[in-house]
Amino acid sequence: MHTQFLTLPAGTLAFDDQGAGPLVLCVPGLGDLRAEYRFLVPLLVAAGYRVVTMDVRGHGETSVRWPDYTVGATGSDMLALIEHLNAGPAFIIGTSMAAGAAVYAAAERPELVAGLVLISPFVRVMAPAWQSRLSNVLYALLLAPMWGTAFWGRYYTGLYPTQRPADFTDYLNTLKKNLQEPGRLHALRAMLMDDKAASDARLSRVQVPVHIVMGSHDSDFKPPEKEMQLLTGRLHASSQMIEGAGHYPHAELPDQAAPSILNFLSTQRERTVHGN
Repeated sequence: MHTQFLTLPAGTLAFDDQGAGPLVLCVPGLGDLRAEYRFLVPLLVAAGYRVVTMDVRGHGETSVRWPDYTVGATGSDMLALIEHLNAGPAFIIGTSMAAGAAVYAAAERPELVAGLVLISPFVRVMAPAWQSRLSNVLYALLLAPMWGTAFWGRYYTGLYPTQRPADFTDYLNTLKKNLQEPGRLHALRAMLMDDKAASDARLSRVQVPVHIVMGSHDSDFKPPEKEMQLLTGRLHASSQMIEGAGHYPHAELPDQAAPSILNFLSTQRERTVHGN
C-alpha cells in the first residue's frame, strides 16, 4: 500500500486508499496503527467497498505535536478526510476512542456519514472528575518516556485474551518502534486523558444507523455486556458480542467479527440503493 497524506492547518494525516465502491473509513484506537484493520480491509475490498484507513494524530505516519488529541479533534480529522476524498457519505468504522470520534463526526456532519460501526467503543464519560484526575496522574507515570513503550506493549498484549494473530509479535514490535519516535508517547497519553465528553454529549444527536461490536472478554469494560446494552439503547443500534474476544475482536477473531460488520454494511447499502 502507498501512504498518502492530507495536510491540515494543525498537522498532516497519513492514510491509505484501496478498492472501489461506497467509501468505508477505518480508524484505529489510541496506541495503535491503521494496520489494526489488516484482516478486515481485504474482506471489505472484496465485498465491493473503497476502504481508507487513517492513522490518528501522533500515531503511525501521521505527524506529531498536534494541539488537541480529544475525540472531537479526531472526529474533525475524519470529516476533513471524507471531504478531501470527495466520495461520501462514508461509513466509519472506529475502534475504542475512535468510536467516540466517529460519534462526534456523525453528530456534527450527518450528511457526510452513512453509518457507524463502533468496535469496543469508548464514547461516554466513564468516571467522575476526581477519579479521572487520579487516572491521568497514573497514565503520566506509566507512560513516562523511559518505560512507557514497554508498559504499553505489555498492556496491549493483554487486550488479546483468547487468540493472537499469527503476525502478532512482528506487529507489536512495529507498534512499539513507532511509539519510540519523539512525540508519539505524548500523543498516546493525551488521548488517554480525554474524558470523551465531546462524544457523550452528542450520542442523542446521532441519527445514522449504528452497529456495535464488542468482545465478551474485553477487560477495558466491566462488564462488556452492560456497556453494549446501554449503548445499543442510546444509539438505537444493532450489535454483536464476540465470545472470547478482547478489545480488538476484528483482529483477534476476525472470522467471527467480520461477518457481522459486512452484513451491517450490506444492509445499509441496499437500503440506500432502494431509497429506504
